[in-house]
Amino acid sequence: MWLLDKFLGRLIKRGRLAVTDADGTVYRYGDGDTDFPDVAVRLTEPGTARAIAADPRLGAAEAYMDGRMRVERGEIRDLITLIRQNQQWEKAGRLAPRGMLKRARQATRQRLDHFNWRRRSKRNVAHHYDLSDELFRLFLDEDMQYSCAYFEDPGMSLEAAQRAKIIHILAKLALKPGVRVLDIGSGWGGMALAIHRVTGGGVLGITLSEEQLAAARRRAADAGVADKVRFELADYRDVEGRFDRIVSVGMFEHVGPPNYSRFFRDCHNLLTEDGVMLLHTIGRIGVPNGTDAFTSRYTFPGSYVPALSEIVPASEKAKLMATDIEMWRVHYAMTLDHWYDRTRAARERIVELYDERFYRMWLFYLSGAGASFRYGGTCNYQIQYVRRRDAVPLTRNYLEQEKTRLRAIL
Repeated sequence: MWLLDKFLGRLIKRGRLAVTDADGTVYRYGDGDTDFPDVAVRLTEPGTARAIAADPRLGAAEAYMDGRMRVERGEIRDLITLIRQNQQWEKAGRLAPRGMLKRARQATRQRLDHFNWRRRSKRNVAHHYDLSDELFRLFLDEDMQYSCAYFEDPGMSLEAAQRAKIIHILAKLALKPGVRVLDIGSGWGGMALAIHRVTGGGVLGITLSEEQLAAARRRAADAGVADKVRFELADYRDVEGRFDRIVSVGMFEHVGPPNYSRFFRDCHNLLTEDGVMLLHTIGRIGVPNGTDAFTSRYTFPGSYVPALSEIVPASEKAKLMATDIEMWRVHYAMTLDHWYDRTRAARERIVELYDERFYRMWLFYLSGAGASFRYGGTCNYQIQYVRRRDAVPLTRNYLEQEKTRLRAIL
């Protein structure tokens, strides 16, 4: 416990944390600041403290999942918030040279892991997105949007904020009647269906998830638009043809840095000369860094959150012009708050579908992600691309006008 004690003593300066070791000894940290969470945890087995100290995030996650670490005051979201809030990204000092070297070595080791060839890409996607559709229905909005919502007002419902996200993205696409659209990473089909309602044109949605594919096709059939809104099990590297618009939401995180140049080159070739593309991705606020072990093992194997400095150079090589770049800072934290609360409310059903360990893993995943967006170095980027500089209006004034029009349709 002495190593974990030293670690927590340096980390927890604000708020309150009490840790009861397996032998009954209680260790206390923090200054009691009520603006920070007040949390108590109990380690139930010898060796748990050592496992957490050796690899804090993965060790704590597995201890919580296995029941070797129990949160007795507060809940797991409070514990992770307390830790993240004590090391808020903006307030951290500049990265020391040793830390930079460590991160560089870690990134180099993981680089091979991010060579997402077609077979590996499908396997990685299936690990997460081919979980039961019922699981996702339990915590997502009615439209099954599994990406960051857009809270134009903090008090918006999840459903309203996801609708606002779709409208915001469609406005940036500068849609026109009859345009042909490619949706890369089409999920459960909500974005593609919304685009068709606005344009009346054809939409091709591609995914590597068989569960999502089946659900999206059912939705298109039920809406009577299966002849216009098609969904295919396909990799972006295998798509042929030309499209007036390309949209990709929440998929770029699975491309991997070694494939960025190929991704943007393919998008350039698929986009018509006067076309518009909108890329929406989770991003890193600071410098490039590797994927943590918990995410790689339990939630998104093969995934990688890019820094803006990795995205733009790759698209520049493909001669795609970044005509609009927007950073969303806390919107995903607010989205994840809703998902976490809905997951907790659905505990009994999730345990029936899987087991208690899976349920706790899912809570840890949602808690960690939410804290990272609220206090850590994670954000969302929306980047609008064109091949021709006059493909979109010269000022951003058109966006609000277009959003007003879209609200009347969707």
